[in-house]
Amino acid sequence: MISLHWLILSPLIIGTTVKLMPIKAAKKIMVLFQTALLAAVTMIFVEVRQNGPLLENIGSWPDTIGITLRADLLATAMVFLSCFLFLAMVIFVHNKNYADHLFFFLFLGLESLIIGIFLSNDVFNIFVLIEAATLIITILIMYKQASVSVYDGMMYFLINVVAMSFFLMGLGMLYKKIGVLDFYALEAALSQVNNPASLILPYAFMITAISLKAALMPLFSWLPKAHGTPSAPSVVSAILSGLYVKTGIYVFLRLQTTFAPLIDTSELFVILGFITAVVGFMLALAQTDIKLLLAYSTVSQIGVIMIGISLNNPAAYWGGLYHLMNHAIFKSTLFLTAGMIISEYKTREISEIHGVYSHMPAVGVATIVSILGIIGAPLFNGSISKFLIATGASGSWIESGLILINLGTIIVFMKYGQLLFGHSDKKEAANSDILEKAVVLTLSMLCFLGGIFGSDLIAILFNISLTINPLSYGEKMLLFVGSILLGLLIYRSLFKKRNPLAFIRSFELGFNEICLSITLFFAFMVVYLKITL
Repeated sequence: MISLHWLILSPLIIGTTVKLMPIKAAKKIMVLFQTALLAAVTMIFVEVRQNGPLLENIGSWPDTIGITLRADLLATAMVFLSCFLFLAMVIFVHNKNYADHLFFFLFLGLESLIIGIFLSNDVFNIFVLIEAATLIITILIMYKQASVSVYDGMMYFLINVVAMSFFLMGLGMLYKKIGVLDFYALEAALSQVNNPASLILPYAFMITAISLKAALMPLFSWLPKAHGTPSAPSVVSAILSGLYVKTGIYVFLRLQTTFAPLIDTSELFVILGFITAVVGFMLALAQTDIKLLLAYSTVSQIGVIMIGISLNNPAAYWGGLYHLMNHAIFKSTLFLTAGMIISEYKTREISEIHGVYSHMPAVGVATIVSILGIIGAPLFNGSISKFLIATGASGSWIESGLILINLGTIIVFMKYGQLLFGHSDKKEAANSDILEKAVVLTLSMLCFLGGIFGSDLIAILFNISLTINPLSYGEKMLLFVGSILLGLLIYRSLFKKRNPLAFIRSFELGFNEICLSITLFFAFMVVYLKITL
């Protein structure tokens, strides 16, 4: 069995080693390595599922002193998802000109850091890994050196440095009070604390930073700049939106579990998740740029995930985690196909793109299937995860709120989907690479399989058995049909010829305004905790 630390180190080692090879040979080595890494992670996943979590102490130091890696079922499932998506991306860029030695070194370095975040059992190590990932992502955003991308990359870097400074401040205060940073030891130590009010400041500092990393309202304005920047490679946008933003949610879960005996903010984050989801789809509707529309849609779906994992209901929780993984698949596919469309049509404006389905059939099919996944169409993966979240919210106002959110998502992708149809002005055949088409079609097929075998996949991934009630699911199917009809009516009457939300695009937060929103969020958390504890 491969040691856990080799899962983290091997991508970085391979990324460095291939710099010594010709680029054609390096690309082949990359594919072989990613395949082998995925196989190794699969073996570890099977081991964890059968025998429980794996712990590894680096250097044989005690848990509370040295670096400890922990592979439980959730962490291993996230590492599996990461390795699978990186394999898909390496295949996708196999014939791309920009995919040179430096790109692969940075790309695999990011993979190492993401895997490390999921496996680390120490809060300070997570801080270091996130900071290193921030630097690499900044370079990847600016990789093609377009002026707008350089600006967006620097904004991403500076905003995240400010946010993680909050995290470090809370980390220091927590360590001074408790004396340990290992998650296991923290849980044990915090259970002995008699005065929860003494943890308000460290918790508020840390949760503010992680809320920004997870792109919650009002701390999400950095995300479109990073994920939707014009010249960033589409695989970078796909990984950032499909995978990396999930590290924020993962760390959020770990922190909430650690502080749960003393501080419970689940109700607050249900509300923040709802607001994030609504604001996200409204901002997506305001966009005319296809990558920005997809980026703001990610904000909305993050809100849905946050609702699920914060509802204190088993069905909603597992539905939220399944939606996290589903979103990684269909949003990665949408960003990849968007990149192929932009490359072919030489524009990012939705109104200037027509006939994608007839001109680029493989891209059209992958896009349609992914859209069906994200809007929760029956028999597709998003329908299962959204159904479970709605089941967990049954009888509360959140159940109605989820209907509104999905209606908004439907309208957003009716707008986006208009580029698929109509007459294409392109006379020549599309210049699409066979590997690109194979990747997007494979990923989109998973959107369908994730719906058909949803219950089975949840049982495999999380070792939990959830029964999908056919009658309740049938009711949700009818509700979905009604939402489609209502969404079509709203889209045709309000958004097809003009955009009543277009004015929103003129509001853009600068660095100072974002820093102010971080500070206000922190102050709000402190006041909220003072009142509720």
